[in-house]
Order: sequence, then C-alpha cells, then structure tokens
Amino acid sequence: MSSSGAKHVGLPQEWIRRKRDGQVLSMEEIEAFVQGVTSGDVSEAQIAAFSMAVFFQDLNVDERVALTLAVRDSGRVLRWDRGKLHGPILDKHSTGGVGDTVSLMLAPMLAACGVHVPMIAGRGLAHTGGTIDKLEAIPGYQTGVTIAHFQKVVETHGFSIVRQTEELAPADRRMYATRDVTATVEHLGLITASIVSKKLAAGLEHLVLDVKCGNGAVLQDVALARQLAESMVAVGNGAGMKTSALLTDMSVPLAWSAGNALEVKEVVDYFRDSASRHPRLDEVVLALGARLLVQADQCTTTEEARQTLENVRDNGRALEIWADQIEAMGGDPRVTDDPEKVLAHAPIVKPVRAPRSGTLTGYDVRQVGMTVVELGGGRTIPDAVIDPAVGLSGLPQVGTRFQAGENMALIHASSEQGWERAEARFLRGLLWDGDQNQPSVILEQLS
Repeated sequence: MSSSGAKHVGLPQEWIRRKRDGQVLSMEEIEAFVQGVTSGDVSEAQIAAFSMAVFFQDLNVDERVALTLAVRDSGRVLRWDRGKLHGPILDKHSTGGVGDTVSLMLAPMLAACGVHVPMIAGRGLAHTGGTIDKLEAIPGYQTGVTIAHFQKVVETHGFSIVRQTEELAPADRRMYATRDVTATVEHLGLITASIVSKKLAAGLEHLVLDVKCGNGAVLQDVALARQLAESMVAVGNGAGMKTSALLTDMSVPLAWSAGNALEVKEVVDYFRDSASRHPRLDEVVLALGARLLVQADQCTTTEEARQTLENVRDNGRALEIWADQIEAMGGDPRVTDDPEKVLAHAPIVKPVRAPRSGTLTGYDVRQVGMTVVELGGGRTIPDAVIDPAVGLSGLPQVGTRFQAGENMALIHASSEQGWERAEARFLRGLLWDGDQNQPSVILEQLS
C-alpha cells in the first residue's frame, strides 16, 4: 500500500465524475481510487467507468505519475541490499513483436558487464511472443519462484527473469482485466501506468524502453509509438527512475525464428556462432544494452559500451552466466551446450516452398506471428496450454530472390493438418516484388 498516508477524499463516483468532466484529479484522489481497487471497495463497474473517462479526457503527466506510483504501491516494492550487489539495478522493456528474443540475450550480457537485472516479464499477447513462454520451453525452468529466491538469483548471478507474482502491483491485474473487456486497453496513460508501475515495483534505478512500431507491433503507427515512448519516459523519470527509450522497427521479423523452443535455440546460436546472428536482432541488443550502460554510468561512450557488450557476448562469459542462472531457476543448463538434445521437437518439420519466382520485399509480420499461434505456439484464450516445439525457422530476409518451388522457411508443426494451415497463413504474410525501402531497425532515441 502507499506510504504517503493518503486519505479517502471522497467517493469513487465523485472521482469518476470529475474525470468525466475533464477535471484534474489530485494525487490523493488517485491514490484513494487505487487503494479501493486493491481492497475491493471499488467495483469492476467503477473501474470500467474510470477507465472510459480517462480514455476520453486523458491524464496529464502529474496524474500519470500519481497513478503509476499508486499502482506500484498497491503491493510489494522490492528493496535491494546494496551490500550484496556490485553494480546498479536496471532493466529493459519491449512492447512486443515477432522473433523478439532480446531479453534472453541482453540480460546475461548486462550481468556479465557487472550490473544487476531483475526482469519481470510477460507471456505472449495476441500475435507477439512472450519471454516467459520462451523460458518455460527450457525443461524445468521455474518462472514463478518466490521473491526471496528471485532476489537471491539476481544478487548471485546478476540477473533473473520471472513472471509477475501476486505480490507485485496487484491493482494493475484487476484494472487490466477490466480494461481488457471494456475497450480501454489502448489508452497511452493507462498503458504507461501498467508497464512502469511493475518496473518500479522491481526496485529499478534505470530503465530503457524498446517501443516498437510497424505492422508487427502492437502500436503500428510510428507517431503513436512515439507518444507512448514519451509518456513512459516522462512518467519513469517523474517517479524517480532514470528512463529512456528507443523506437524500433517491427515491419519484418526480428529473428530467424518464431516459436518458443526455436527462439531459445536461436539465443544459444547467437552466443556460440557469430555467423548465425540475425543482423537486426544483434543491433537491437547492442543498442539497448549500450544505452543502459551509458545511462547507468558504467561506460562513458556508446562506442565503449557496445565494445564491452560485444566482448562478453563473444568470449563466452554471458553464455556461462546464462547457464548458471538457468540452473539456479530449476532449468536444465545443458540447453546452452546442446539445445537440440534438451528442447522439445515438433514431429512435423517441412519446408514452405516459394509459390512463385520473385523477390521477397516485405512481410505482414502480424500474419507471421499468428502462424505460430495457429500452430499452437501461442494462445487464443487466456491460460491455454501452448506447444513449445512448434513455430517457424529459417525466416528469409527482405530482398531475398526465390525461384518458384524453392525452399523459403521451415514450419515445425504437431500434425500434417496444422502444417497445412500454417503454410497457407504464412504465405499470406509475404509481400512480393514491391518497394524494398525497409527502414533501419533503430528509428529514434528518446531521453
């Protein structure tokens, strides 16, 4: 709960009416509302009415900061023992995409650079993959450990990645569930409070945001993505956490693969085989990591930071730390030596063949992501069991020339019928012989 000693300064319907009429709510009113959400004194109907009032009347920066802090304080806020740490506490957050394995690469690289990364991650949403689903493709890996265990692993190994617990920002779960069924999810201020509150609850000192745009992003329009980035940067800094952001392109898949076990294997390949690194993925990893190291005063320049990250990527140190962290979380560390032996395999693995001769000039990335969902690697209903083995591998880069019938990519499926449905959807997501002006993967930097 909030430590500010906020009093109940009215009734929920009064705060809703004031926001409905375009008035600015005080910090005390917002804190009281969130306390009511947490305790149950505020009903789902009142959460819905408040969210809709905000949707149409908006929140100014001070209101967004107040809401974010109140949601943070609705549950436990992690405290870190400086005597057990050897560097600053930082993290990154991505708004989601297809083939976005950045967290699994960057967290151990940052830990190898001497900082601490307590990462609270999520599951897949719609067509986008989820870091927690990817980690759970590693046999034995526990994403729901106690906070004490989570903190010990972060202190000992430099990083850990877990799912949100019942103790952290409980008001957000109740508010989001109501927003999800009342068409109010998309409001930038409410998105900001939802994301930033959980990062603050983790006790972060520094945060860099990877806000994606393009046809595979949740927010496809670059102007809207920029507004979200600006909102989260302003609120994070206003709440006392040094925050910056990158706008990155998600108009093509970010990796060679899409699918949980397949992406874990790609992470191992990233560390073990320089020739296998997807150039756009590598650039996002290095850009986000360099921003964090400079922001946290661990490096003086971006160039120095990138070189530091490249060193731990290439000398095996980051992979060694990842293996130790996997074992500490109950997972099989042999995945970092021989992922083929440890990870699940789909029974049907067959190539997609080019339906025509021509040049691949673009993707409908949402269709690529939904191909994985259709295979069973994502969810169509909450809490559904997913198949970690299915997905796509060998995704071609834009600009590749194909002859009709030539192999384009591999579909990993649980059945022949599933493979056929996935093939049809995947082919619908390919763009041929059009404009090849693919944007750079790093579009803008905001601080």
